[in-house]
Amino acid sequence: MPNLMLKFVNLDQQQPHKRSAEERKQDFKEIYQCFSAEQAEVQASRCSQCGVPFCTTKCPLSNYIPDWLKLTAENRLQEAYELSIATSSFPEICGRICPQDRLCEGSCVIEEDFKSVTIGAVEAFITDHAFEQNWVQLIKPLRELSKSVGIIGAGPCGLAAAVVLRKKGYQVHVYDRYDRAGGLLIYGIPTFKLNKNIIVRRQEWLEKSGVIFHFNTDISAQTDHHSFSFDDLRKKHDAILISTGVYKKKEVSLFGSNLNGVVQALDYLIASQTENANSKQFNAKGKKVVVIGGGDTAMDCLRTAIRQGAISVQCLYRRDKANMPGSMREVKNAEEEGVEFIWQAVPDAFIGEEKVESIRAVRTELGLAETGGRQTIKILSNSHFTLQADLVIKALGFDPEPLPNMWNNDELQIHESGRIKLNSYNYMTSIPGVFAGGDIVRGASLVVWAIKDGQDVAEKIAHWLENNLKKSLYPQGKSLNDISFE
Repeated sequence: MPNLMLKFVNLDQQQPHKRSAEERKQDFKEIYQCFSAEQAEVQASRCSQCGVPFCTTKCPLSNYIPDWLKLTAENRLQEAYELSIATSSFPEICGRICPQDRLCEGSCVIEEDFKSVTIGAVEAFITDHAFEQNWVQLIKPLRELSKSVGIIGAGPCGLAAAVVLRKKGYQVHVYDRYDRAGGLLIYGIPTFKLNKNIIVRRQEWLEKSGVIFHFNTDISAQTDHHSFSFDDLRKKHDAILISTGVYKKKEVSLFGSNLNGVVQALDYLIASQTENANSKQFNAKGKKVVVIGGGDTAMDCLRTAIRQGAISVQCLYRRDKANMPGSMREVKNAEEEGVEFIWQAVPDAFIGEEKVESIRAVRTELGLAETGGRQTIKILSNSHFTLQADLVIKALGFDPEPLPNMWNNDELQIHESGRIKLNSYNYMTSIPGVFAGGDIVRGASLVVWAIKDGQDVAEKIAHWLENNLKKSLYPQGKSLNDISFE
C-alpha cells in the first residue's frame, strides 16, 4: 500500500466548515459542520507519524492519535474507531469541546510552519461515523458480577467510570440531582459547542448496556422520596464513587454585588438551556452585558448573550490576551460574533439603585511570574473607568461544595479548599470502600481530565472489589482446596 501520510507539505490545514458569524448568532446550533469521510481522510493524511508523538503525550487520555489518524487516512474507519475508544470513553465529546489548541493540536510538530493536523474534528468524525454505521456495540461483559457500585454524579467522570465498571461486569447505579445524564455537559456547555443529542445518545447507550440511572435524586443527610442518605448508599452498594463535580460559584465581594442584574455564570448558563430561558433575570435580550472572567465558561456566557439578542457584549479580564486561560479558538469565535474584550481590567464596584446600571473598573498591569508561572497583577492607581451594564455575569470559576456538612458525615476528610482527600495509591477516600474522582478531587478542570479520572478510579474500584472477593473466598490460612463452592 502506498504511503498515504506526511502530506502536510502539499495539503493545507482545513477545519470543518464554520457557519458565518451572522448566521450562527441567530440560533444555538453547533457552529461547526462535521467532516465528511473524504475530508477526514484528507486531513488525517497530513499527520507526520512522529517517532515521539507529542500530541499523544500532551493528551490527558494518552490517545493513540497518530495511529487512528493513519487508519482514517487509509479508510480503515472501523479499526480507527476501535482504537479511539481503547483510551477514551467518549471521543465524540472530547473531539468537540477539548481545547485542542492547548493540548494535542498545540503540540503537533508541524504546527509552526504548516499548521497542525485537525485532530479534534477527525476524532469527533470517527465516533459519529461509527454510530451511523452501527459499529458502536452495547457493553456486554464476559460475565455478570453480583457486586454493585453506586456512582454519585452523572457528569463526565461518573459516566466514564460507569463504562469501565460495566465492561468488567459490575452492577452500576448512577445517582444525579438533575433529570438527565451529563452534568455540566448538558447544563453548563451551550448547544452551539455541544449538541445535546450527543449526550442523550450516550445516556441511552449506557442504559441499554445495563447502567441504572436514578435521576432527580439528591444525596443528603435527610432522606425522602427524592433523596438518599450517604449512609444508605454505602449499605446499598459494595463500593461508592463520589464524582459530584464542583458547583459552588466563586464570589467577588464588591460594593453592589447584591444588585439585581448581577448573576453567576452557571446560573445564567443553566437558565439559558432550561425552561428559564426567557426569564427576565437571565435573558440578555435588549441589554448591555458585561462578563467578568477569561475562561471557557466566560466565553460560553459571552456567546450565549449574543444569541439572546444583547445590545452589546463586553468581556472584562484582568490579564492580557496571551494569558487567557480559555481556548484561543473560543476567543476568536467570540470576537467574530461581536464580543468586545477589555484586557487588563478588573471590576471595582457595581453601581445602581436596586438594579445594576454600570460597573466601575480599574486598569491593571502584569508583574513578575508567580510560582505557577502566571504573572502577578498590580492595580494601577487613578485608572478608574465606567462601563454601562444592565446584566453582569460573574464567570470566576467554581469551588467544591462542603460535602461532609451536606451529608452529615465527619468521616469524609477534605482539604481546606473543600476538595476530597484521597489515598494517592488506590484513589480511596478516608472512608473504606468510598472512592472519588474528577473535579471534586482535582478542582475545576477540563472535561477530558474528568473522563481520565473516571476511567482511572474505576480501575482502582474494580481492583479493590476483586481483592475483597479473594479475601472472602480464601480466608487467612486457607487454600483453594480448602474452599468448597456450591
